[in-house]
Amino acid sequence: MAAISLSLSPNPSFTTTTTHKPSHPLSTPTFLKFPTVSPSTIKSLTHAPLLQTPTLRATFSTRAAASTTPSTTFHGLCYVLNDNIDTDQIIPAEYLTLVPSNPSEYEKLGSYALCGLPDAYSTRFVDPDETKSKYSIIIAGANFGCGSSREHAPVALGAAGVAAVVAESYARIFFRNSVATGEVYPLESEVRVCEECKTGDVVSIELSESRLINHTTGKEYTLKPIGDAGPVIKAGGIFAYAREAGMIPTLTSS
Repeated sequence: MAAISLSLSPNPSFTTTTTHKPSHPLSTPTFLKFPTVSPSTIKSLTHAPLLQTPTLRATFSTRAAASTTPSTTFHGLCYVLNDNIDTDQIIPAEYLTLVPSNPSEYEKLGSYALCGLPDAYSTRFVDPDETKSKYSIIIAGANFGCGSSREHAPVALGAAGVAAVVAESYARIFFRNSVATGEVYPLESEVRVCEECKTGDVVSIELSESRLINHTTGKEYTLKPIGDAGPVIKAGGIFAYAREAGMIPTLTSS
């Protein structure tokens, strides 16, 4: 094969020339031969399926513990509140520096529970110099726990000794925080029980029967079932429930 050499002049000029079409069509040079490939020799690309690691999903249907409502009964004095009790009234922002995982600070949170209520509530929820309240059940109106999303609100109530809250309705974030922390049972009433009970009435809650009994007045009220949230609260919160259900490893001391 002859070598082709190119030379460049220092001052190249460009001219346009007319090229003539060859009298015969271009053809493949005789010295270039391309192998013919039979279609049967071409194999499609295949790959083995990827092995996927199964993803663990937290559900409330694992194990029998999550399928039934806990058979729990609460009994004690009730503290009655009206509508729109917000989280700043439940636990003012100035006490959010307290760390609930610290036992002494957890008690302090309880001593400040509902200290932000307006002066219209003349009866204190927690007596001075006490960390626990004598009222173990709160009965409230609509939109209980509205305001900021601080999870200190249900924690403060639980630290004060509250077992359950019965309200006409809840702010969604308070309901969720109550379940996640496992501090109190947020129960919903079918009617405005807050208008038929008074602070200091002796009441009982039959959780499995979704029933509130006011022993002072002799009246009974139907509550909405707590459903799948019940076992989570009974376990002590979402993480404790997940460990019991085998969703996450159980903590062991080394």
